[in-house]
Amino acid sequence: MSTERDLGEQPLARLMHERGLRSADLVAASNEQLTHKMVTRAAKGRRLTANTMGKVLRAWNLATEGDAAASELFDYVP
Repeated sequence: MSTERDLGEQPLARLMHERGLRSADLVAASNEQLTHKMVTRAAKGRRLTANTMGKVLRAWNLATEGDAAASELFDYVP
């Protein structure tokens, strides 16, 4: 079984750019073990595990004080 690993730039990248957020902002907002590399991979569209996707989503919601769903930040499901 061959799974596509590179899924292209995700909506997360555009939303981060629009709000002027960097990877460091999401890492700082997170209260979990989230790394800059995880956020960068998420934005570039590298396939993430459900766990990592959840960490990025929760960090986004903390950083933006929002209540976004994974479907708003990612074009795929893990």
